[in-house]
Amino acid sequence: MTAWIKMIPEEEATGDLREMYAQAMTPHGTVDNVMKVHSLRPHTMQGHMALYKSVLHHPDITLPLWFLEVVASYTSIKNLCDYSLSHHFANARRLISNEKRANLILAALKSGKPQTQFQGKELALLHYTEKLTTQVSEMNIADIKSLHDAGCTDGEILEVNQVVAYFNYSNRVLNGLGVTTEGDAIGYYD
Repeated sequence: MTAWIKMIPEEEATGDLREMYAQAMTPHGTVDNVMKVHSLRPHTMQGHMALYKSVLHHPDITLPLWFLEVVASYTSIKNLCDYSLSHHFANARRLISNEKRANLILAALKSGKPQTQFQGKELALLHYTEKLTTQVSEMNIADIKSLHDAGCTDGEILEVNQVVAYFNYSNRVLNGLGVTTEGDAIGYYD
């Protein structure tokens, strides 16, 4: 079982769903279960995909993509979302292109000690990621001030905020509907 609710297979898709599956196709030539779980309501797949592409695949993003994939992975670790962690740390690993460094980063994130692998602006953004994910009601202006003090621009803060917000949404879709990676090609990149 790939989810707790029905997902319409690609070969059975017609009309709007068929069109959405074509738009959701990965570079592997597949549609991942994170999108297929929307198959009963293709309009929600359209919104999900637009948000995903705007936060991780837009040409105007300024922070390094490997770091945004680390932010995505850390959010998913904090939410215990194995699906997103599997996919997005595979992306981070590929973009980091240093197996030893990637393994050290993953261990640091899983242990909740990003300070063992990050410092400065990156570490401040990872602390922000954790608080925004696990203590959202306690966010305040001091959190933004500490990011500014670490050298983050407002645009960089917004980029991380949007990745964290998207992954909190996506993690809840995935965990709330029991979506698994069964049948997925892990990672976005070919």
